[in-house]
Amino acid sequence: MPDYSDPTPRGWLAFELSILRRLRFRSLVNPFAGEPDLETHVKRWGVRVAANDTARWSWIKSIARVENNGERLSADDLDLLLEDVYVPRHKLRNPALRRWFGETDAWWFDNLRQQAEKLDGEIKQSLALNLGMLTGDYALSFDEGTSELRQPLSRVLRRLHESQAPPFDNGQPNTSANKDARRFIAEQRADLLFLRLPAPARNGNAGVRNALPAWREEWVRGGAEFWDEFEASRAGRLGGRVETKQQYLRLVEELLEAAAHLKSWAIAHTEGGYTTTEELVETIRRVRKVETIYTKDFSELLGTRATIITT
Repeated sequence: MPDYSDPTPRGWLAFELSILRRLRFRSLVNPFAGEPDLETHVKRWGVRVAANDTARWSWIKSIARVENNGERLSADDLDLLLEDVYVPRHKLRNPALRRWFGETDAWWFDNLRQQAEKLDGEIKQSLALNLGMLTGDYALSFDEGTSELRQPLSRVLRRLHESQAPPFDNGQPNTSANKDARRFIAEQRADLLFLRLPAPARNGNAGVRNALPAWREEWVRGGAEFWDEFEASRAGRLGGRVETKQQYLRLVEELLEAAAHLKSWAIAHTEGGYTTTEELVETIRRVRKVETIYTKDFSELLGTRATIITT
């Protein structure tokens, strides 16, 4: 299972949605949203959604896809976004891009980031940045053996825009946040907590900095100088570095204690990972009665099993 800020595999997402379909709720909060695919689907059920993540790239995607009920980029917006986007400046505003891209692509993303700031309003800027992240993921999916198949980035961005599903207005005040998970949960009032447990970080911030989503974080933040502060902000919190299984389970328990005011919980867990399902169930039971445990075997595809525990 990927880290909480990684995209969720399609089959895994289908399993999660199938379980949520069995529950009764009109509002949902997710403190570790990552790629907000689940939230986008649940929003179409008429559910009020509140998504959160400590990663800024995830927050921006949630503004574009969850909080946004109707705005789209116009043809003029796209023209402004891509104006002179290939033209090199005096120097890169974000030199961290050279860690991920060649010189030409680095200039393209650096200029695109600046052009996005010229669009009107937070939602349009987030829509532009979401397209930029999709384009960057596309570019990074090629290697030396397949690079000749790659299309120009400006053309890719326009096609990605055309292929995006229009925003869905569910008539609800959906929100997105970029906060510590416990603080976010304490502020929420909702029927259901959906908690996809983050994988424990045992190697400091080195793994986070080198994972694929790291390029998105460095791009939207405009550099790579923030990593030490980012890691320090997660110390002693679920999602941050842990040394032992007991420490990890204690952080899970502390987060659930902060969610005691929420009516129901659905907690997604990876079997065969850092902790066992039995250990997690025992941790949850110290806070609230466990109702049902659902499992699905993904061993052939991902080498593990998915578990969702409801209360």
